[in-house]
Amino acid sequence: MIRVHAAVLSWYAANARELPWRAPDRTPWGVLVSEIMLQQTPVVRVQPVWHEWLRRWPRPADLAAEAPGEAIRAWGRLGYPRRALRLHAAATAIVERHDGAVPATYDELIELPGIGDYTAAAVASFAFGARHPVLDTNVRRVLARAVAGTQYPPTAPTAAERRRAEELLPDEQTAPTWAVAVMELGALICTAKTPRCGTCPIATVCAWRLAGSPPDDGPPRRGQPWHGTDRQARGRLLAVLRESTDPVPKHQLDTAWPESIQRERALDALVADGLVEPLDGDLFRLPTTTAN
Repeated sequence: MIRVHAAVLSWYAANARELPWRAPDRTPWGVLVSEIMLQQTPVVRVQPVWHEWLRRWPRPADLAAEAPGEAIRAWGRLGYPRRALRLHAAATAIVERHDGAVPATYDELIELPGIGDYTAAAVASFAFGARHPVLDTNVRRVLARAVAGTQYPPTAPTAAERRRAEELLPDEQTAPTWAVAVMELGALICTAKTPRCGTCPIATVCAWRLAGSPPDDGPPRRGQPWHGTDRQARGRLLAVLRESTDPVPKHQLDTAWPESIQRERALDALVADGLVEPLDGDLFRLPTTTAN
């Protein structure tokens, strides 16, 4: 196992991307923001929004002082805008429970609204140097292939995966770097569709490769379709609301999506998710208060 640790860490030292949330001057808040933004969104799309977000809201208290609708507006076209509300709710809780400082421990982090196991472990590890298994999609894929000998991990993390990841953790000092190094290996080399096994630092000990790279029963999960979906309709409606600082009349929203039944369904879903507030007079706006 020492050989595997050394190989991955050496590869990471030579090949790691320079990302702002990994910089020496990163803040715990910057790490938390990056982890939420990077969920289901490529790095290239996240970076400019992350920079603008941290410029505008360098501390949790800065975001908490604004209406949640401003977080949605600043989220732009990153997709899955409920993440913006989650960040706003987390910032508010950090101010109320932790005097505005991002908490350092996994147990405190996971108690924040909208923060799950992966995010709590990632922030505790990457921002505070704690020793935790950090199981994102990339890490799970690397460990499934290298250790379990399967092409893809299960649909959802299992107890066996967690035990495997914990057993592979190096010492306290090295564990945070190991976590991000395995993540980077999955993002750049051990990719879902076209793994670059010829350049992998642990190819000679990879259980899946040594077994002849047997395919799983099915292909990796594909991303959800976009064109013509309710997600696209929701995005169009939100775009109209983001562009206006005043409440938007319903007839203006009607022009954003041509199919009336789908448009109404999308608008109802946005209201139900707390992303849009209905007002008297058939008006709509981004939310001004945090939903309970």
